[in-house]
Amino acid sequence: MKRITLAFLSFAVLVGGSVAQAQDKYPFKPIKVVVPFGAGSATDIVIRIVGDQMRHELGQQIVVENKPGAFGILAIEEMVKARPDGYTLQVGNPGTNVLAPIIYKDKFKIDYDKEVVMVSRMGEVPLILAATVKDFAPKNYGEFIALAKANPGKVRYASVGVGSNNHYDTEAFAQWAGLKLIHIPNKGGGAAITNDLVSGDAQVALVNAASSAGVIKGGLLKVLAVMAEERMPEYPDAPTLKELGYASGKGLWSALYAPAKTPPEVLDAIHKATVAALKSAPVQEAFRKQMIKAVPNLSLADAKAWNEMEVAHWRKLTETVKVEKPE
Repeated sequence: MKRITLAFLSFAVLVGGSVAQAQDKYPFKPIKVVVPFGAGSATDIVIRIVGDQMRHELGQQIVVENKPGAFGILAIEEMVKARPDGYTLQVGNPGTNVLAPIIYKDKFKIDYDKEVVMVSRMGEVPLILAATVKDFAPKNYGEFIALAKANPGKVRYASVGVGSNNHYDTEAFAQWAGLKLIHIPNKGGGAAITNDLVSGDAQVALVNAASSAGVIKGGLLKVLAVMAEERMPEYPDAPTLKELGYASGKGLWSALYAPAKTPPEVLDAIHKATVAALKSAPVQEAFRKQMIKAVPNLSLADAKAWNEMEVAHWRKLTETVKVEKPE
């Protein structure tokens, strides 16, 4: 009887050890990525495309959870409060993961700078200065500027919320152009402000190329200009704001984040899988159709350095461009 018991215990130890070793190899179960916007936003589009390819790289499903609201704080805190084992990540953009920690620092229940780390940038999307076709006469950039200057405080523009990146970008542009515009904030993400334009609730906005392509193609919005280094092949007649003399604007990027306490080897595995996915033919082709550019960071150290530069840019903008006080 003792021999049987000892043999059973030995077998159990061996099996238990094998299971533990199997679970030690990351990843051994699906990975959740929390998105701070609703479905259809540029950030959501990017992670769904990249996540589908990461599934092949890691051998596990990437499960996307949309958790919009509170300037991205809800999504970020859900990630940070989860076990830092690489199974709960977050995808964000300059508004949620750079501006929010600067201007909404007191609303966080975590220490963002110490508890969140960037894994890599993923996609960059041009921003389009678009106008509604509903009861709004300007057909091009010049006509828009002339109308806005002749009617200070009457032209309405939409953003994804007070203190968001396109809120600051639009105010910085208006300041440069000598315009006084009325701000219509919407916390629903890029798709929501595109709807604001289509309905005529707002008349102009900086919208991302990915989530606005369909309504522009359908003739529901007019493209006045693009915030990009070069003219977009899809809208060859629309000038870049840079060629018009405004060189301060930046495109919209999406990046992958993890809890800072995640083991280095796990962060490295996630980074390598993200970069491999971004370089793959399926992702490159899907991005091309959505007018998204793949922009992976070469390493975790490169991601950290790039993030620091981005924080410095937006921090300076918050100091030089005054917007209504966030609530």
